[in-house]
Amino acid sequence: MNSTCPTSLVTLFAVALGTLLIAPSAAGADAGPRPARHFGLVNATLDSVITLAVAPADHDAFQDIDLGQPLQGGLTAMTFDVPAGGCLRDLRVTFNGGRTQLFPRIDVCRSSGLRLTLHSSRSKHSGA
Repeated sequence: MNSTCPTSLVTLFAVALGTLLIAPSAAGADAGPRPARHFGLVNATLDSVITLAVAPADHDAFQDIDLGQPLQGGLTAMTFDVPAGGCLRDLRVTFNGGRTQLFPRIDVCRSSGLRLTLHSSRSKHSGA
């Protein structure tokens, strides 16, 4: 019987285990895109929201969010999945009648939603 065979198997197992432990931590260190997350939108205005789009902060690469139907004014709410990517996002809301409002640099990692109010400057981010 060869005495190096058990030693080789132990070495091979140690290398394989080390690789399994290092690979996930290297992936976690990547500052790249994050998975999609849920985000709420409350429409407390008098107008219906007819389109909603999300882009990385300070970019024009907006992706439309499927509303299904307009989000009626008054006090209605919806939840949507933010497309995968970083935490800071720009949200573009278009209301019935064509008025568009941009909400820049919303941290979707630290906020759970956005409340649209009658005065757009008073729209509030909901804490996580």
